[in-house]
Amino acid sequence: MPKLVVDSGTLSCSMGTSPSKLSVPPTNPTYGGATPAATVQDMTPGVNLAPFGMCQSPLNPQVSAATSAAGGVLTPQPCVPAAAGPRTPGSSSVAIAGPGGPALLSDACQCVCQWGGQEQVR
Repeated sequence: MPKLVVDSGTLSCSMGTSPSKLSVPPTNPTYGGATPAATVQDMTPGVNLAPFGMCQSPLNPQVSAATSAAGGVLTPQPCVPAAAGPRTPGSSSVAIAGPGGPALLSDACQCVCQWGGQEQVR
């Protein structure tokens, strides 16, 4: 059964080299136990999302430039998360008031990075 994703939930990106932790603002008014619950909108780099280690996507301009400079050998670069939109599908039965929206659930909620990676809850 899916569960609410809360602060410090683990995320992964298919183009990143390491997992990341989700940061949920303490202002989110819905809690999973004693911890603020996440919404599909909690995806701001540096606020909600920490880097996923090194980015391996050739669509990332920094990776592309480093790979070209290395004679075509894939050269990962530091990840800067760049979600292209909110996570989907989100909860159809739990909404978080305020600026939130649908709650983020532990199964199947994901979003696409503008550099081609798939970010999802682990």
